[in-house]
Formats: sequence, C-alpha cells, structure tokens
Amino acid sequence: MQQTILIVEDEADIAESLQYNLKREGFRPVVAESGEKGLRLALDEKTTPALIILDLMLPGMSGLELCRRLRRETLTEKTPIIMLTAKAAEGDKILGLETGADDYVVKPFSIKEVVARLRAVLRRVETDAAPNYQDEQLKVDFGDMRVTANERDVRLTRKEFALLEHLIKNSGRVASRQQLLDNVWGYSYFGDTRTLDVHIRRLRQKLDECGSCIETVVGVGYRFIGCK
Repeated sequence: MQQTILIVEDEADIAESLQYNLKREGFRPVVAESGEKGLRLALDEKTTPALIILDLMLPGMSGLELCRRLRRETLTEKTPIIMLTAKAAEGDKILGLETGADDYVVKPFSIKEVVARLRAVLRRVETDAAPNYQDEQLKVDFGDMRVTANERDVRLTRKEFALLEHLIKNSGRVASRQQLLDNVWGYSYFGDTRTLDVHIRRLRQKLDECGSCIETVVGVGYRFIGCK
C-alpha cells in the first residue's frame, strides 16, 4: 500500500516538484497550500499521512504553530515531521526540532536529499516499533506514551519520553551523547550537549526511585540498566 505524504507548502513550484518526485518514488503525496488546510488533511482519518513535510513560512497559521497543534492531537502526536525552511540559523533549527519536528531541511535543497531523509525517518519509525517495556518497578507503553514507576503515573515531555524510549530499546548498550542527540533531537542539531544532560537529570527526577535505571557512563554517555 502506498504511504501518504502530506506536503504543506505555499510555494507552488516547490510543492509541485516534491509531489512529482514523491509519486515517482512510490508514495502518495497530498498538497496543502496553508497551515489550516494542512491541519484538516492531517486530522482526516481518510488521509492520515505516514509523514508530513512542513514549510515554516506559511500564510495564516505558521509552520511552527501547525507543528505544535499536530503534536497536541492524538492522531498526529507521533506522525514524523520534516520541516522545510529558508531560515538556516542554528537557533531556528533548534526551535523547529524542540517544537516537535523529526528533521530539518534548509532551502534551497536537493530533492534527492529530501527523499533520502524522508526514507530514513520512516525507517526509524518502523524500527522503533517494539513491545512495551516492563520490569519490577517500571512500565512503559510506547504506543500511548505512558510511563508508570512504582505504580505511579509519570508525566514526561516528548523529548524526555523519546530519550527514555531510545535508551530502553538499546538496553544494556551505551548510548553516546551524540547518538542521543542525533536520535532524539535529529542529526541536524548543533546545540550544546548540556541540553541533553539537563533532560536526563529531569527524567531521573521524575522517575524518582526508578531514576537509577539510567546509568551514567563517564565521558561517554548513558545506558539503560532497568529497575530492580
């Protein structure tokens, strides 16, 4: 079955080029010229996309606001989003990724690069599909993004949950700081690694007694060892 790719882009030539090339690659591209239309199509169960390509500079609802809205909706909270923008500054990239994007492509771009990144994100989503995790103290439902520690519900941000999920799915293996930044913030993230350490500290605090399930490997990164 063809995967639907929603393209939210108001520049007709870019939208048409993406649509044409994605069709050639075997996808089913759907175009929205505004954030409002993109939101309607994304939330329509008949056209729910496998991935969204989102321009930041849109008329009306901006790409950042649309991304925030999509992350608040149950139907699209986990839908991969690749942002397209002419803004190449590091701060703009960080803002886009922190808002909930999975990757970030700066205009002008190569269609081949966009398709390659799209396939990489879709592969990552498929690979990440795994059974729920449970040990004596910690339960994690990857599908519903729910965490229970010692029978207490733990509320995590998207980034905190993504960190915990990545560590669990690589249980016993050391994840370097750069690997975690690449997988959780996206490989175009160029910020300070202290951002990661702050998120890990907050995650441990929220897990309380289960916080020890995340082990610090000095000078390298972190490892999930489970709660016992």
